[in-house]
Amino acid sequence: MASRWDFDYRFAPLQRLNPRKKMKNLIALISLISLATFTSCNQKKEEKAEMSQYTVTSPVIKDTVFTKEYIAQIQSIQNVEIRAQEKGYLETLHVDEGQSVKSGQLLFSIMPKLYEADYLKAKADAHMTEIEYQNVKTLSDKNIVSKSELAMAKAKVDEANAELSMAETHLSFTKIKAPFDGTIDRIQFKKGSLIDDGTVLTKISNNKEIYAYFNMSEVEYLDYKSRASKDINNQAGLLLSNGTKHNHQGYIETIESEFDNNTGNIAFRAKFPNPELLLKNGETGKVQLVVPIKNALLIPQKSTFEIQDKVYVYVIDKDNVVKSRNIVVKQRLPNVYIIQSGLVSTDKILVDGIQAVKEDEKIIPKFITADKVLNSLELIKQ
Repeated sequence: MASRWDFDYRFAPLQRLNPRKKMKNLIALISLISLATFTSCNQKKEEKAEMSQYTVTSPVIKDTVFTKEYIAQIQSIQNVEIRAQEKGYLETLHVDEGQSVKSGQLLFSIMPKLYEADYLKAKADAHMTEIEYQNVKTLSDKNIVSKSELAMAKAKVDEANAELSMAETHLSFTKIKAPFDGTIDRIQFKKGSLIDDGTVLTKISNNKEIYAYFNMSEVEYLDYKSRASKDINNQAGLLLSNGTKHNHQGYIETIESEFDNNTGNIAFRAKFPNPELLLKNGETGKVQLVVPIKNALLIPQKSTFEIQDKVYVYVIDKDNVVKSRNIVVKQRLPNVYIIQSGLVSTDKILVDGIQAVKEDEKIIPKFITADKVLNSLELIKQ
């Protein structure tokens, strides 16, 4: 127990005051401490209340569309091999690799000397048989020779003309020309090379239009055919390998007759204009088809989270308690998921604060209509 002579220096300023002032100062000090404590408690309660308030919405049923992509192989509308039809030395190359050519333009010349000689001999034989025929005809007109001899002479003329036509054809094969307008591919041989008949010299491609071949599964094919009456069904876009979109809209032109037993897929062919000749034979890309969906159940993508490749949402029950629920996503759109199962339109789901809340936590929900949430996400509209 402190003696009456002990002096507490903490209250030295108060001890120098008179008792009335000393009491007033003590009351003021106690009031200040109480006010600070009360304010701090209120601030903590308000912060706790604010931290527990989150935006909540419901799934919405809405007609929408999404773009389905299929990996495609691009081919020229015409792409053929240019082959030598006669044996000989490659005498002249009239074009270069990558050059655009017109139909009938001379591409290669094979040394024609042998074929020219055969042609001249056949031409002389044909002329000789024609002379013989005229002599026999004159005699036949005078009944000096029989009609059968005249017919034999005529047959020899026909045979000689056929030989002449054959020689002329072989000679023409030494001049290799473009079968259509197109672009020359790599040239396999140089001037002076000995060429056999049937040798591939180059390829020529007509790229003014291109085909894009892609595959659909059986389910996708049946869905596609169910929409066949709509014009939008046949329209197609093309995404190039660098991520840019082809400037020209295409359309689905044909479907193959049967499914591949190994893959279960069926091949489609889409046709695209290519006036700038940007697309080449052998490229790859992605065919884009717009697929409409009726009565789709939509939720914002930001209201979901994933655990081990499964998608979840936080559902708010009638007591405003947070419960996680696994859902199955049918289709992923920009910022939006189309739900296959796990939710109904009357459910309430958490939109914001996915990382902040915990399972079985009670919150104060701030409800916002689904239309308002989805409109802010810029949905694709029909």
